[in-house]
Amino acid sequence: MADRIYNVLFLCTGNSARSILAESILRKDGASHFRAFSAGSDPKGRINPLALKVLDSFDYPTDGLRSKSWEEFAKPDAPTMDFVFTVCDNAAGETCPVWPGQPMTAHWGIEDPAAVEGSDVQKEAAFVTAFRYMKTRIGVFAALPLDSLDKIALGTKLREIGQSEGTTSPRTSAA
Repeated sequence: MADRIYNVLFLCTGNSARSILAESILRKDGASHFRAFSAGSDPKGRINPLALKVLDSFDYPTDGLRSKSWEEFAKPDAPTMDFVFTVCDNAAGETCPVWPGQPMTAHWGIEDPAAVEGSDVQKEAAFVTAFRYMKTRIGVFAALPLDSLDKIALGTKLREIGQSEGTTSPRTSAA
């Protein structure tokens, strides 16, 4: 079981910032055990340039990233997800598609860096903050002994990760 690769989907409304950051972070930091994906309920169709800039600055992959609908992952030929995490509060409150395989789910809300107004420096700082919160959560997740936790214990751990520093509450922040 140690060689198993788990499929993980990060969801946000626009799939242009937080979910993109999460996909890239897990692609690099969890490459030996996870396959990362991201999608949105109402994708913007483009990735926020500051998300790409921050990922590049921390040497995280941006190749192949694109803003896409979560419907791609609800199709019969889509990869079966083991985990689905909402990273924005609006997506957490929406009715998600039925995911094949009954994946484990949790909400890992982080403030939307794309909603920050101010100088370019302030906007970029918001993306760096979101990156750091997401990287911390993904690090804790990737370190879990997934093959030795039962579903109840794993669900509890996933929810605890979502309550770590930087968390938001569902429906309190923009997507």
